[in-house]
Amino acid sequence: MATQVLAMWEKFRGMPGGSRVFSLAFTWRAPYFRSIRPRFVQVSPNYASLVLPKRRAVQNHIGTVHAIAVCNGLEAAMGALAEATVPSGKRWLPKGMEVAYLAKSTSDLTCSAETDPAAWTAGPDVPVRVKATRDDGTVVVEGTINLWVTDKK
Repeated sequence: MATQVLAMWEKFRGMPGGSRVFSLAFTWRAPYFRSIRPRFVQVSPNYASLVLPKRRAVQNHIGTVHAIAVCNGLEAAMGALAEATVPSGKRWLPKGMEVAYLAKSTSDLTCSAETDPAAWTAGPDVPVRVKATRDDGTVVVEGTINLWVTDKK
């Protein structure tokens, strides 16, 4: 059974401007992601990606995308993945995030999240691999967001 997020992505992605409508709806539901203005590129079970535009509102004092804005983008990608993947009758909560800052974030970033399908049934701990990549292909941040997956009450 498709989750609401996955069903909404499938509905809008083929329409002109559909990914933008999805991105706006996603940030309406989770308003703490509005500050980074994510543009979702793909949402599917076990994988999601978005573009985090480099703009003044997310830059630090040296003109690169601020590390916490990058983490916000990674968490948005993880959240879309989790909503699209979580088995029926289960719920998820983020448990922790470990990231390494590898290079300067000097362009728009593609934030992606990926899991192994078997992790969702082996849990309750589900590691989600995340990374942020510059336009030139350089990985600027990578790490893991750990989820706690339990039965719905």
